Amino acid sequence: MRPYRKAEDLPQIVPLFPLENALLLPRGVLPLNIFEPRYLAMVDFSLSTTRLIGMIQPAQGESGASPLPKLATIGTLGRITHFEDRPDNRYVVALTGIARFRLAEEIAAITPFRQARIDTLPFASDFESGRGEEEVDRPAFLKILRDYAEFARFELDWESVEKMPLEDLVNSCTMASPYGARERQALLETGTLRERAEMLTALAEVEMAQRDSTRTLQ
Repeated sequence: MRPYRKAEDLPQIVPLFPLENALLLPRGVLPLNIFEPRYLAMVDFSLSTTRLIGMIQPAQGESGASPLPKLATIGTLGRITHFEDRPDNRYVVALTGIARFRLAEEIAAITPFRQARIDTLPFASDFESGRGEEEVDRPAFLKILRDYAEFARFELDWESVEKMPLEDLVNSCTMASPYGARERQALLETGTLRERAEMLTALAEVEMAQRDSTRTLQ
């Protein structure tokens, strides 16, 4: 990873990858399977320049509305840290999150993919690994994670989970969460790690309570 330590280290204009339900957080890793020609061109462009791509969701209700849907105001800038050129005309890449950004304005680009001017200054804390971990109730978060794992019937390597830095744990759970575009965008836009952990906990508690309620009615 190139050491992007502050907003000033980043370019102001980046290629955009609008993708519903995509959620990338700082220092998280998002695997992508690229096959559309415009996004193959985007990856080629990124690899030949900064290796940066701005992940962003279409605005609420805009997915599929047009070839150029309106976009959410907040996304995450990621850097290509893994790349495979597959023989079936697709790329398999992994983006590692650097920082969230506010979409300032799209630019008139001649490329087949969209580009925009971005502002990462509002998210200066994203450059600080572990920021806000001391504010999160780790035992409470682990408890809800155990409850949800039992509820959803999936297995975790609890020895590894116990050793994970809290930021990695919360953000990994957030990125892997099964919620829809609206909830995932809200999780992305949370101001602090504590707020993200609390929102994820609340979503899990509601989901589990709804199933319990359904079983009771039956």
